[in-house]
Amino acid sequence: MKKLILLLLCMLTFTRFSMAQQARVKGSVVDTLNHAALSNSVVALLQAKDSMLVKFVRSNEQGHFELNKIPAGKYVLLISYPAFADYVEPLTLSDTSAVNVGKVMLTQKSRLLNEVVIQQKVAAIKIKGDTTEFNAASFKTAANASVEDLLKKLPGIQVNSKGQITAQGETVKKVLVDGEEFFGDDPTLVTKNLRADMVDKVQLYDKKSDQAAFTGVDDGEKSRTLNIQLKEDKKRGYFGKVALGAGDQGYHSNEAMLNVFRGKKKISAFGIVANTGKIGLSWRDREKFGGGNGELSVNDDGDFEFNGGGGDELDSWSGRYDNNGYPLVQTGGLHYGDKWNRDRQNLNANYKIMKLFVDGSSNTISQNILKDTTYYNNSSEQFKNSILRNRMDGSYEHQVDSSSSIKVMVDGGIDHKISSMFNTSEVAIGANNNMNIVNNTNRKTSSVSDIGGINSSLLWRKKFSKPRRTLSVLVAENYNRTNGEGTLDAVTNFYKQGQVDSLQKIDQRKVTNNETVNVNGNITYTEPISKSSVLSFTYALNVSNNHSNRLSYNQGSDGKYMALDSLYSNDYSFNMLTNSGGLNYAYSNKKMRVSIGSNVGFSSYRQSDLFSGRSLNRNFANWYPKAVFRYNFTQQRRFSFNYNGYTQQPGINDLQPVRVNNDPMNIVIGNPDLKPAFNNNFNLNFSDYKVMTQRNIWVSAYYSITSNAISSRSVLSPDGKQTTQSVNVNGNSNGRIHGNIGWKIAPWDMRLGPSLNAGMNRNVNYVNGVYNVTKSANGGFGLYASKGKDKKYDIYLDASANYNTSVSSIQTNLRTSYWTFSASPNVDVYLPLKIMLHAEMNGEIRQKTTLFDKNNNMAIINGSVTKKFGKKELIEAVFSVNDILNQNIGFDRSVNTNTITQTTRSTIGRYGMLSFIWNFNKLGAAAPKE
Repeated sequence: MKKLILLLLCMLTFTRFSMAQQARVKGSVVDTLNHAALSNSVVALLQAKDSMLVKFVRSNEQGHFELNKIPAGKYVLLISYPAFADYVEPLTLSDTSAVNVGKVMLTQKSRLLNEVVIQQKVAAIKIKGDTTEFNAASFKTAANASVEDLLKKLPGIQVNSKGQITAQGETVKKVLVDGEEFFGDDPTLVTKNLRADMVDKVQLYDKKSDQAAFTGVDDGEKSRTLNIQLKEDKKRGYFGKVALGAGDQGYHSNEAMLNVFRGKKKISAFGIVANTGKIGLSWRDREKFGGGNGELSVNDDGDFEFNGGGGDELDSWSGRYDNNGYPLVQTGGLHYGDKWNRDRQNLNANYKIMKLFVDGSSNTISQNILKDTTYYNNSSEQFKNSILRNRMDGSYEHQVDSSSSIKVMVDGGIDHKISSMFNTSEVAIGANNNMNIVNNTNRKTSSVSDIGGINSSLLWRKKFSKPRRTLSVLVAENYNRTNGEGTLDAVTNFYKQGQVDSLQKIDQRKVTNNETVNVNGNITYTEPISKSSVLSFTYALNVSNNHSNRLSYNQGSDGKYMALDSLYSNDYSFNMLTNSGGLNYAYSNKKMRVSIGSNVGFSSYRQSDLFSGRSLNRNFANWYPKAVFRYNFTQQRRFSFNYNGYTQQPGINDLQPVRVNNDPMNIVIGNPDLKPAFNNNFNLNFSDYKVMTQRNIWVSAYYSITSNAISSRSVLSPDGKQTTQSVNVNGNSNGRIHGNIGWKIAPWDMRLGPSLNAGMNRNVNYVNGVYNVTKSANGGFGLYASKGKDKKYDIYLDASANYNTSVSSIQTNLRTSYWTFSASPNVDVYLPLKIMLHAEMNGEIRQKTTLFDKNNNMAIINGSVTKKFGKKELIEAVFSVNDILNQNIGFDRSVNTNTITQTTRSTIGRYGMLSFIWNFNKLGAAAPKE
């Protein structure tokens, strides 16, 4: 018993001693003017090394506060109170410290500003919930620099030579100005034409759908977005630029842009006439009108991409310039945006017109791996394309009262495309020097097509008196129509033992009429069930009608194309009716946010072959589960997990039972028995930022697996002709992880940003009746570095190394593996007399393989000398040289299931140009009173 009592006394003594080893800080907060106590003042203790919050309290009614149980270390004491200037004091505490800071006197900001000018150092980066905010003033840029120049200086954000932006490892899809679309969300028109000195803050976040932002319930729809927030004094006046440039070999680049800002009213216009590849076409338009069905593949840079396939129409050109060929563009646009009635009404409208000509050529070699042999295809193509494109879009939002609003959105366009192409190809079988020719083809196609569409939506939102009880109704329609006519002229020679054995000739006229109508409605109701949680109920109705009419006519004896070829013609409709309902639960507090739910849909299909009179009715149950978990460890450190599953219905191009012979050696047939695919997508994201050291960490991971995936079944005959059909398979999956860390090396005033990435892709298909699994993987590392000195120099370096490997189960001894290395240094040097030297390089080294045995390394170097004139440096004369070494060969590699491809394209090479640029602005007038 005595031993037990002695043990308890020892433990008590140790506990009291341990408690004594904790420091404490106390004091009181009062007003400097009248010494009145400031109750409820926030008293925070931050770690000195990274400004991380250790603990905080609020002062009591007498203004007293006390912080206890503080480990030894170096801290910053921060005291704040509304309308008063913050108090900051460094503290060094030992295990036995008992610090009494006494009366801390706070001064009102208004009084303080009248007596002295305060210089405040604002944090370069702030993390507010799901938004990362960059303070533009913390990142110096040259006079008249663009927003793109500013973005290049922001940690975790990179801008490539095409102007495309990557933020924290993900592609930015939207760039807004003060939260609104600018020129229909055309990112390049924002980043290249707005000036950096107009920007107050740059905000990075995942933009939710309008309905999700209103209800607070995540519906899984989001897009990585940058919002350019302008300074208040830069929102009134006008600014713009005119640039005229002429070079050798007929190259020219001329552009003008005018912006008139009147507070919340923005009016802008632009025009471009150039043949240097400067298009000014938005990424959204490229995605919307340049799509197609295809399969995932891994490209030469180690990125997975979606390859178009099928050859469904003669005018397969997407209508955009993708660095293939020589472009000539004539384009312009108008933008109008305004808010009025105390921001209760908002109008945003855009119009763009573009005439684009693209001529060029390409050469492609591919290796098609079969179980017992390998086919090689070598093809060359010359093309001549043009398009006249008109686009309009607009949105109007009216906040009817404090509880309800209406938003109307409309966009549409008309394209007139003219396309012609001449292709020669040769297929051989064998290996190395023992190659036997199988066939060769000469093919000519031409087409004229008109493509039009209009999309509109109406969103009504209502808030009830009970907080977080809401009702929203969305009605939307989508209409697209394609009318086209063209010709196909193809001659194929088939060989046996090196001699022509047979001949196939096709001479046809093609007529295409496709139409798609979608109408859908969605009702969402949210009901709070506690202070932290809410339930949402959703009902949706979707009607989709698709009609495809493709007719092929053979030439008759009279020379007219009147004989219908029923084998390559069809008249097919695919109609769908879907009813769906869902339930979602969401919980949130200061640190955590959880959302889980699912929609269930019941779909009825009717497929009709109007030629044969056959029809097929089918019914499916569709499931759309989703889950979101987000946790904020601190204001600067957060973690998120997202899951969403969805049913993917086969498209009409997959279903319709018609042969397409636009490429006689690659025949595509439909499969009316396709089942829907189900996709499971998982996303993990982690970010951490330390204010004092400006150290940032971003990690993201993605994984997707699909059941009943829509893949392909291809049969390659001995004469080299391939027939492909869409089929359902299981086992398709892909994943990717990206990590980036960046910090500022204070002694060198330099930023470093190393990164790591890895990816995998598993793709299943059938080749000549054999089940084939292609496994591709890639991994690499990169380094981003930047260093600058105001009015002296700016240096950027973006370098990476990627390893790619791929193997198909159909022939495991043929593995494709290679390294690619790239480096993109960028240097600006500012000399006396307002002269600036600029040099940049895009260098790539590609390891040779069995198929890729040619030396396709390149170093594209561009340089310029700029002389600025005037006190404000608004006038510039620029002499530039593009691709000084003349090495731009338009090269890429890809691995797609059991096919390996390498393509070289004609593209813009070396030229010199002299340009004159006039920047003009009159900004800064006081904003009008509301």
